[in-house]
Amino acid sequence: IASAGCKGAMSGGSPVSASPSKSEDFSVPGGGGKKRDPSGAAAAHLIVKDVGEIYSRLLDHRPVIQGEIRYFVKEFEEKRGFREVRVLESLKSTVLEANAQTLPKCEQVMHDSLQEALSRLQAGQEMVSSLLQQRAQEGNQLQGEKRRAGEKERAAQWEEFLKEQHSLKAVVDEEHAKAMERLKEQYALMEKDLTKHTL
Repeated sequence: IASAGCKGAMSGGSPVSASPSKSEDFSVPGGGGKKRDPSGAAAAHLIVKDVGEIYSRLLDHRPVIQGEIRYFVKEFEEKRGFREVRVLESLKSTVLEANAQTLPKCEQVMHDSLQEALSRLQAGQEMVSSLLQQRAQEGNQLQGEKRRAGEKERAAQWEEFLKEQHSLKAVVDEEHAKAMERLKEQYALMEKDLTKHTL
């Protein structure tokens, strides 16, 4: 009877209840053909039922899996109410709005800002270039003025040198004229003396 109950529990998932009829006789092995007590059949039935329950709890996982499936469905369909779908739809609308409106605005603002920055940089570059040219012109002018001042100074020094040379030449000419006069007088005296001695 126990083996029949186990086979029924394995095939159908629920224990098979063995209900022996009153006319059936249960012979006990070695009992000499005596009839079995009906209380023993009830005990065997309880044993078969317990074995079926133990089997269903240990080896039959379908109730647990079905419970988990029902919890999963309830969690994601009833309680959450497609919250993830709504979140994804919101993200999709946000991305589409950003692509359609925000990005063009950002590009336009960036373009305007870059144009303004570029114009300012060009203006600054022109100012720096003009300042450098002005500095270069001032430097060239200063160098020209220094050169002209040096030329004037050298011309003045040359004129002063020439004047000094003229004065020195005048002194030398005067001394030369005096020396020539002395030589003429000396030669004249020598000529007189010579004529006296020859007479």
